[in-house]
Amino acid sequence: MVNKRWFQAGIAIVLILIIILLFRQINDIFNPLLIVAGTVFLPMLIAGVLFYLTRPVVNWLEGKKLPRWASILSVFLLLIVAFWVLFAMIGPIVNEQAARLAKNTPQMVNAAQDAINYLMNQRERMPQFVMQALQDAEGKVEDWAMTFGTWLLTFVQGLLQAVFLTVLAPFFLFYMLKDREKFAPFLAKFFSGHRRQWVLRTLKDLDETLQSYIQGQLLVSFLVGVMLLIGYLIIGLDYSLILALIGMATNIIPFLGPYLAVTPALFVAWIQDPQMVIWVALIMLIAQQIESNLISPNVMGKALDIHPLTVITLILAAGNIAGIWGVILAIPVYGIIKTVVVNLYSARKEIKDAVTKEI
Repeated sequence: MVNKRWFQAGIAIVLILIIILLFRQINDIFNPLLIVAGTVFLPMLIAGVLFYLTRPVVNWLEGKKLPRWASILSVFLLLIVAFWVLFAMIGPIVNEQAARLAKNTPQMVNAAQDAINYLMNQRERMPQFVMQALQDAEGKVEDWAMTFGTWLLTFVQGLLQAVFLTVLAPFFLFYMLKDREKFAPFLAKFFSGHRRQWVLRTLKDLDETLQSYIQGQLLVSFLVGVMLLIGYLIIGLDYSLILALIGMATNIIPFLGPYLAVTPALFVAWIQDPQMVIWVALIMLIAQQIESNLISPNVMGKALDIHPLTVITLILAAGNIAGIWGVILAIPVYGIIKTVVVNLYSARKEIKDAVTKEI
């Protein structure tokens, strides 16, 4: 029985659970390490994303016989110019719309409360389930506004902290670009023979998976944000740039992102003009159809090839475990695990075929 595969897998799972339990018992010892890891996590994440965006440019410049240090310096200058131009173009508009949104929030809350009160006065004409929903919503608009305000304050504080921590990101990015060929050989040197080849092949596949996902997802999110902005401007929706930026940011979350993006837009449209809700929903539907049927298949291809039900399950589970970071990182982490498992299965099959051939 000891040689049975299911028995070995069960023992491995039990040992992993015991190790996790022991780590939890001696958590205080690892607190300093967790604090350090939490501090460098965001800068390394940003540097990793920028690495996959800028590596093709560095490779292209080096192909033109430019030294590596000059190629990296050129990329840094391009990033600085790009961020400065972006900030100069949209910064004043975002600031103006954000100030106007903050100023008009009380009026928007009052308008929402008035709309609910109006609907409550029409209770005799409405189905019972609609009446129940309105009764649950009545009196809670202010609570929702307070909750949103608290969330917004927390988000701003987190954003300021993130901006402070991103000062470290250029340093990580510099060394990632400078020593990018050394990482895989460094890890592979601890192995030999077939295992070394497997590690190198797996790292190469992981690199291609992450590159396809990051480059594709960011490009898709950008194009969706542009489509939403054009649509919102056409219908004259208030705070169109902020809402389009929200749509661009939430579209990083696969499958569920568009539904999260449309919620604030629908609310603003309802306050501005109830008939505009239809137009906002139509714009989001068109953008989503173009993205899912035209943009993503051509940009993303089959980088991860995950079923939508798997995406929803992963996002919900990761969100409960790790919050917003779990939601954002669930799919790429799944892609990494899937790539490793596929390579493990391929290596095992190759060994089995080789043994069978020898016999």
